[in-house]
Amino acid sequence: MQLGQYPAPRHTIAHLSDTHLLTGDQRQFGEVDPEPGLIQALDRLGGLPTPPQAIVLTGDLADLGEPAAYARLKELVEPVAAGFGAQIVWVMGNHDERAAYSAAFFGETSEAPQDRVYDVDGLRVISLDTSVPGWHHGEVDDDQLNWLSEELDTPAEHGTVLAMHHPPVPMPLDDAAVTIELDDQERLADVLAGSDVRAILAGHLHYSTHTTFAGIPVSVASASCYTLAPATPGRFYSAVDGHEAINAVHLYAEGAGGVPGAPVVHSILPLGAAPEVASYPVAVAEELAALSREDRRELLSRKGQRARAERQQFRAAHR
Repeated sequence: MQLGQYPAPRHTIAHLSDTHLLTGDQRQFGEVDPEPGLIQALDRLGGLPTPPQAIVLTGDLADLGEPAAYARLKELVEPVAAGFGAQIVWVMGNHDERAAYSAAFFGETSEAPQDRVYDVDGLRVISLDTSVPGWHHGEVDDDQLNWLSEELDTPAEHGTVLAMHHPPVPMPLDDAAVTIELDDQERLADVLAGSDVRAILAGHLHYSTHTTFAGIPVSVASASCYTLAPATPGRFYSAVDGHEAINAVHLYAEGAGGVPGAPVVHSILPLGAAPEVASYPVAVAEELAALSREDRRELLSRKGQRARAERQQFRAAHR
């Protein structure tokens, strides 16, 4: 169903980050149980108008790298992905431990960087391990950069999405995080320059932010467990039990809507409940689709008191 000038996206990705699962009765900061946030995030995916072809989790999957936490994460995520027919793209974070991570998700016990390539209906998704064993900052070593360069030498059918934990972004609101940022970002930029990478997905910051890196859009998803509250007066660092969110990523075909380029749209989906003050049921979309474009404009776009009254009547008829 196409109501506007753009057709449906070719690819839809659900971007989750920083689940930080714990085992038993452990809590983050002694207060926050991370599991309900993850469950809420997975439930939120059911509202996407186009089901995701991939669920990408950009690191810090288990807060302490515990095997039982990874097992629980799989237990929660895998049935949801199977219901959508979606692939799961796991990404290492600084809180994850390579041996336990690789054993849980890939059936091998390895201390090597956990870099992998996924084919999502012709879209290449690369999971790049930016973790540094024993530390919380990030880096990508020479062997990884060479491997990534060789992989990107061959363009994918529908381009590439790079998924990583430590985002290659400035942090003007978060001086606390710069100590554990991604090191030597210019070396990664050199590898990505001129490649078919259409978007970079990352986490680590526990709040949503966006920029470009080497000309590529970067989208940082917030956490599902707890978040940071930048620009809080009187605080250098402020973690809060609220404001959690995930991202929906929609990738369009070249020339979609008659516009040059292939749009990539990143949308923030808050997890917390909020009072609903106005709504239409899903069935309204079919009714609008049956109207001509001109009639839809007349109903929904025209200004003025009469037009406003007609919209109020339309809304009242579709409660």
